[in-house]
Amino acid sequence: QVQLVESGGGLVQAGGSLRLSCAASGSIFSINIMGWYRQAPGKQRELVATIRSGGRINYADSVKGRFTISRDNAKNTVYLQMDSLKPEDTAVYYCNAEITQLVAEVPYGYLHWGQGTQVTVSS
Repeated sequence: QVQLVESGGGLVQAGGSLRLSCAASGSIFSINIMGWYRQAPGKQRELVATIRSGGRINYADSVKGRFTISRDNAKNTVYLQMDSLKPEDTAVYYCNAEITQLVAEVPYGYLHWGQGTQVTVSS
């Protein structure tokens, strides 16, 4: 069983900062990609940022320069530092991870999602 647990969401005024954390636990052989997605009311879920095990990072254009993604491989944890927050950043933020698990000593890739954490930015 693999579980992703997010934390760090909350209410903040425009221009403020928040840091989200997502820790993966359970039967994990390795984690290739970890990332963050978000879903605002009335919108589809969209990519925010991803980071690969080797360190390659991808950001959505809307957050580039304001958000910073990082990971601690030893802790199986990914972080999202959000600065200069805007009301349009308001959404439920979901952690995502592509995880390799062993089944009878054979590796299989699985996609996992966290439950989401609410981020609300007031004007």
